[in-house]
Amino acid sequence: MKKSLLTILTAVSLVSCASGPNAQTGSVLGALGGAAVGGIIGSQSHRGLEGAAIGGALGAMGGNALGNARDQRQQQYYQGQQQGYRGGPPQQQQGYYDRNGNYHYY
Repeated sequence: MKKSLLTILTAVSLVSCASGPNAQTGSVLGALGGAAVGGIIGSQSHRGLEGAAIGGALGAMGGNALGNARDQRQQQYYQGQQQGYRGGPPQQQQGYYDRNGNYHYY
């Protein structure tokens, strides 16, 4: 029973991994945090290893989901940049300064 549960949780956590850099980082950090919290909670019932395994799998899936959402937001932002949207302040028109320090537009 324990082996099959661990195998299923491992398979689910590996299958759900997205390919973006934030999704990968989120999976790793979520798995580490989830395993730590799960191990602490599981040790209260003398099942620390099982708690760490379950917490790690759930943490990896949650971290992956958050990282994947961030990757999608960044992708939408960069696509907007390529289509002519500028997220910063408006650009000044080109021109030149004369001898008196006055700016003249072309």
